[in-house]
Amino acid sequence: MTYRVLMVCTGNICRSAMAEIVLNEKLRALGLDAEVDSAGISDEEHGGPIDRRAARTLRNAGYQVPSHRAHQVQPHELHDYDLVLAMTSHHYSVLENLARRANITTTTHREPGDPNTIDLRMFRAFEPGAENSPRRRALDVPDPWYGTQEDFEHTLETIEAAAPGITNHVATQTK
Repeated sequence: MTYRVLMVCTGNICRSAMAEIVLNEKLRALGLDAEVDSAGISDEEHGGPIDRRAARTLRNAGYQVPSHRAHQVQPHELHDYDLVLAMTSHHYSVLENLARRANITTTTHREPGDPNTIDLRMFRAFEPGAENSPRRRALDVPDPWYGTQEDFEHTLETIEAAAPGITNHVATQTK
């Protein structure tokens, strides 16, 4: 059974889309039976492509940037994922509420394939040293939207810092 991961940010055109591309590539390189999708908590960017600055940053770092159309996560979709990663503490809270509305229990000890639970975590919880963070907000992935190209590069660095921990977790779940 394919292990499914969902990345969630605000509009699904920057952080979550970047993380989807990075993690799909890393999971494929390891030959894991896993796939990554992304969504936003807002519908304001619905149908829009990945932000051009995010795409440029990914291409400059050697990633392939496939076609992308932003969409808003819906409560019923959560049943389809084994691991759901929030980019900020606000996204995490929204996802907790969506899960409650869909009668899904959030946990960090989910049995893969159980449609009644999701493993909901902060994206950066997999970054080395993150377990020592006293507050969830300290694990927010920076939002590059209002910044410069450098802000997008910093966001990619943040995503890449957590990627090995996420891929290791997925590897243990798919064995």
